[in-house]
Amino acid sequence: MADTGENAPDFTLPRDGGGTVSLAELKGAPVVLYFYPRDDTPGCTTEAVEFTGLGEDFKAAGAQVIGVSKDTVAKHDKFIAKHDLGVILASDAEGDVCERYGVWVEKNMYGKKSMGIERATFLIDAEGRIAKVWRKVKAKGHAAEVLDAVRAG
Repeated sequence: MADTGENAPDFTLPRDGGGTVSLAELKGAPVVLYFYPRDDTPGCTTEAVEFTGLGEDFKAAGAQVIGVSKDTVAKHDKFIAKHDLGVILASDAEGDVCERYGVWVEKNMYGKKSMGIERATFLIDAEGRIAKVWRKVKAKGHAAEVLDAVRAG
């Protein structure tokens, strides 16, 4: 499980619009890496819309925002188009990156246990170390809290 002070696990994943996104390529600037369960669900939409709304502020602070779920690139493209999103969405279809960051967890919904992505965010500093971790995130207002941490960075 990735934690504060550790080197962030590197990855290269397919991203919305085609191509890939790689943590190594983004070194030298802060990265906000947020994991979310599924495209176009209420909490995930709220979170993505709020990160998009603060996009210029993240850019001004020098940070890149990347959302990761197990959804396909095609689903990411539809999600972005439907909600006019301005964040990179990466597809971790195999779940390898989710496993390495420790966000693939057992969930308990109405007494039924299943595996899924824990809503979590990692602030990765310019050197590639994890500066801050948020786990079991509540979507509403989270992007502003992360932006405050980036600015304080």
